Amino acid sequence: MDPQDCTLPNLLLVEDDPTSAAFLSDAAAQLPAQVHIAKCIAEARAACRNQAFDLLLIDAHLPDGSGADLLRELRATGLQAPALAHTAEAGSALRGQLLTAGFCDVLRKPMSLGALHAALRRHLGASHRPVWDDAMALAVLGGRPEQVAALRRLFLDELPGQRTRIASAASKGDEPTVREELHRLSASCGFVGATELAAAVRTLRAAPVDANALHTLEAAIDALLALRQ
Repeated sequence: MDPQDCTLPNLLLVEDDPTSAAFLSDAAAQLPAQVHIAKCIAEARAACRNQAFDLLLIDAHLPDGSGADLLRELRATGLQAPALAHTAEAGSALRGQLLTAGFCDVLRKPMSLGALHAALRRHLGASHRPVWDDAMALAVLGGRPEQVAALRRLFLDELPGQRTRIASAASKGDEPTVREELHRLSASCGFVGATELAAAVRTLRAAPVDANALHTLEAAIDALLALRQ
C-alpha cells in the first residue's frame, strides 16, 4: 500500500449486490478514498469493531436486516461518521424513514458517477484533501517555492475563463469541448498542486455534462479563487 493512503478518507460500503458493490466501490475509490466492502450487517458490524470510518454508504435492504437497523445499532455504539443510504426503491415514505433513522441523505440507484461523487464529497467535507498540496507542487517544480507561487498566480488568473468555457460547453451538451478544457485544466492542477480541483476534474471528465459533477467543479474553482481575495 502507498504510504500516502493513510491520509485518504476511509469509507465503509455495505452492499450485497455484486454489480452495485463493484460500481459504488470503484466510484468511491476514484475520489480518492479507501473503500471497505461489507456484504451484510454482520460483516459491517465486524468492520466497525476493527477500524474507524469517515463515512458510511449503506444499502437500505440487506440480507440480514435493514440499513436503518444497522445504522441505529452503530450509532448506539458511539459511531458518529456521516451515513448515506442507497436504494433502488422510489417513494417519499422510505426516504423519510431512512432520514428519521439518522441518514444524512438517500441516494437513488442507479445514480451517475457525478451524483455519487458530489454526495460523498458533500458529507466527507474538505478535511481530507487540502486546497493546495504544497509537497506535490514543490516535487514537480524541483523544490522552488518562488516558482510554485508564480505559477499559482498565473493559474488563478486563468481559472475564471476556464470556468466560463467549461460551463458554457456543458450547457450546450458539447462534450468534446468540455473534455478539451478539462484536459488542459488537469495538467495545470498537477503543476500547482490543486488537489481538490484535480479530483473534481476527474469526476467531470467521466461524465462531461453531468450537472452535479459540474457543480462540484465550479465549487472547487470558487474555493481557489477565494484565496486571492
